[in-house]
Amino acid sequence: MHTTRMLGAALLTLGLAAAPAVADSTPSPSGDSSAPTEAGTSFRTATEVDQGRTATANASAGDYLYWSFPADAGQRPTVKATVKLPDTHAAETWQIDVHDGLRRRQACQYGPQTRTAAANTSSVELACTLRPVRAWSEPWANDPLPGTYYIRLTAVGLPTSDLGLPVSTEVRVDGKDIGGSAAVDGSLAEPLVPGAAARPEEDSSASAVLSSIEPEDGWASGWWSDRWVWTAVGGVLAALAGVGGYALTRGSGRPPRA
Repeated sequence: MHTTRMLGAALLTLGLAAAPAVADSTPSPSGDSSAPTEAGTSFRTATEVDQGRTATANASAGDYLYWSFPADAGQRPTVKATVKLPDTHAAETWQIDVHDGLRRRQACQYGPQTRTAAANTSSVELACTLRPVRAWSEPWANDPLPGTYYIRLTAVGLPTSDLGLPVSTEVRVDGKDIGGSAAVDGSLAEPLVPGAAARPEEDSSASAVLSSIEPEDGWASGWWSDRWVWTAVGGVLAALAGVGGYALTRGSGRPPRA
């Protein structure tokens, strides 16, 4: 009976430990007044947007629009964009690209990254879900790493008649925490947050940085994942199994009668 109680307590601990592993990041209200209302025109002028917020911008067809956001190890970011088109226009193809802090284009795991809006269509929706962000990777690999990510939204193959037409855009970034399934042994010394220049000689305490945003809880740098919890729980279950096996096989402990 004592062994059964111990096993039950261990299973309860296992369930409590596993619960946070599948939780998504909580988004901010879409009507947040602090969300940006403009977009940059290059990597250097990309508008910063936090995960869980919707950024808006008015532009002209043919412009290149840029935003940036932070992504940490263990997250799987999803970028969604909506382009509202004028009442009259020709067929247009829009595309959304995501680059990491080294300006390497990251492949979309799934989502309609490129779409063609038929003539006079009111809007077009795009999406790109990246691969899970890893805490560390080989130098030759193109894996997503912690740091700043850039969103580029533009029309490709735009007809000449549609150049300069007014459009309005909405961009939203959401990150899902996938837990220890993406954990690796190793971490970066610093997240990939691009700097605009080296530290000035006259002020060694200041450094110019292109992106100042970071996750709400700071950069994890890969030191923690729920894999630690599963390892600890596995050790406890193994110990309880050993105690239970010993209790079942030790016998009554009395010497045999003559």
